[in-house]
Amino acid sequence: MEWLGHFNYWIVVVLMMIGFYGVIARGNMVKKILALNVFQTSVFILFISAGKIIGGSTPILREGVSAYSNPLPHVLILTAIVVGVATVAVGLALAIRIREAYGSIEDDRIAAQEADEENRQSEPSR
Repeated sequence: MEWLGHFNYWIVVVLMMIGFYGVIARGNMVKKILALNVFQTSVFILFISAGKIIGGSTPILREGVSAYSNPLPHVLILTAIVVGVATVAVGLALAIRIREAYGSIEDDRIAAQEADEENRQSEPSR
């Protein structure tokens, strides 16, 4: 039953694998962006879990408190959340522009269109 004591780390591993699988197995760009977001969330949980001390107090000097939690991981994760939201917004904006240019956000269709365009340009004109 000792493994239940590390429940949050098991959640981190499961979320990481779900996000990693989504990035590798999916051809849709929006699904890949969402999978990256799931992966990123698992990293947030990992850092927050590592920064919490059971029985620890906020880092304010008081009488009778000997264990303090480190606030640095929590501050870093707040910054990472802001950067993550901005990154997702940019990724979705790029997906919209790619959809406008190619008519699809599926990787295989875009690659096929690119290959067709290369073949047309490499053929000698008569």
